[in-house]
Amino acid sequence: MSLLAPRTTFERIAARYIRHRRALGLRFDTQAWVVDRLARYLDGAKAADLDAGQFEAWCTSQRHLSANARRAAQLIVRKLCLYRRRTEADCYVPDPLRFARRGPYRAPVLFGPLEVARMLKVVSQLPPHPQYPLRRAVLRIAIVLLYTAGLRRGELLALRLCDIDCRAGTLRIRESKFHKSRLVPLSDDAQRELRVYLRARLAPPWDISPPAPLLGHQRAVPRFRAYVGTSIGNGLRHVFDAADIRDAHGRQPHVHDFRHSFAVQALLRWYRAGANVQAQLPKLAMYMGHVSIASTAYYLHFLPEIAVAASERFERAFGHLIEGAQS
Repeated sequence: MSLLAPRTTFERIAARYIRHRRALGLRFDTQAWVVDRLARYLDGAKAADLDAGQFEAWCTSQRHLSANARRAAQLIVRKLCLYRRRTEADCYVPDPLRFARRGPYRAPVLFGPLEVARMLKVVSQLPPHPQYPLRRAVLRIAIVLLYTAGLRRGELLALRLCDIDCRAGTLRIRESKFHKSRLVPLSDDAQRELRVYLRARLAPPWDISPPAPLLGHQRAVPRFRAYVGTSIGNGLRHVFDAADIRDAHGRQPHVHDFRHSFAVQALLRWYRAGANVQAQLPKLAMYMGHVSIASTAYYLHFLPEIAVAASERFERAFGHLIEGAQS
């Protein structure tokens, strides 16, 4: 089964719907993946089309996902069915009142330089992998770039050799979320780590053509293949576990928590340096690839260290006024 060569009624409708949405200028990658996953489920169930019974069975098969993830997928399918109803008045449309209920979003597990140092120590002690010789180097540079540049996981995995400018010390992020591309300047430490990684990455026998992936492997395939999100996620979860990176409730971070930690650490540095934090926020939004400061605010969490830094800054600026009032 493939939506590139649809055979069943549902596959033909799904392929037409995806083409329609992309013709409107939408990337539609996540939605297309969900629709394709449903099409594969129907194919495995020997069902040519979607009905109430098949939809309920598919939802049941997604029980391992969080309530929010299930609801998002169910809404995607509903929009497909509503599109179909424009030309088929009697087609099935799922009732949103029966969808998974939205739950509270998971709070990120935040960490700082000390925890990152423990992660890097764990990576340096990993034994060489007989099938993936670059695994240790890949995990190290992944941790460095995720933490110091605040990249999304997909942005990291999409990097190509031609996106690296060692002379300028920048990464080129292509057509990321919201169709935005941007240049990401790297810190001096991150540039040094990247140069060390490139010495291993550009050595024989790895593919060094400009469009080749920055992070990847070449096991049992003729070309250098980029890591997928699951692979890099599994590797980093092993590092979290070995480095004992947990919050006060014993929860381990997710890969996206690097991005949250990056934003919080930037805020903390500004407070400690006495910078104009409000003036810096638009720069942080641009650096992280956000369309507005409102999106960046989602990543700015409360930390006791930030409260202390803000309090000390307030005292330096206005403490004398308070003392004068008391006297």
